[in-house]
Amino acid sequence: MGLFTKDIETLRDLYVHQLQDVYYAEQQITKALPKMIEKATDAELRMGFETHLRETEGQIARLEQVFELEGLKPKGVTCPAIDGIIKEANEVAGEIADKAVLDAALTASAQAVEHYEIARYGTLIAWAGQVGQAQSVRLLSETLAEEKATDDKLTKLAESKLNARAELTEA
Repeated sequence: MGLFTKDIETLRDLYVHQLQDVYYAEQQITKALPKMIEKATDAELRMGFETHLRETEGQIARLEQVFELEGLKPKGVTCPAIDGIIKEANEVAGEIADKAVLDAALTASAQAVEHYEIARYGTLIAWAGQVGQAQSVRLLSETLAEEKATDDKLTKLAESKLNARAELTEA
């Protein structure tokens, strides 16, 4: 199978591969967030990124527990989707000089990451339930709730001030 390192024959194989994918993704996010924190000029946005960095570290620890429940060592596999989202975010941020517009762009990029994670964790929860991993369902559901809460906070921040500030720069 094209993108996979080995043929995936069962739902459990697919589930484990997706765990490895999201494990890699979370690690890449912990590398990207400090750069976003550094670039953000809005204090509330910066603080939100800092909070999410700590949450992401906890999410990695939770994923490690899920691997343990599966009898596996935590291992990531390259996730082209998250690599692409992060690459795009870096390219866009590098092209924006106006700080208000940059904050709006950083928010949008962070939401793209959150939406990817929400999709992945939702699928993992369904598959964990299907393969009889109730403890994993609980752990993954905690992470999904955090991802959704982060997305909600970003939406509120963008709609309450960041987008309006960015629009004011159009003179």
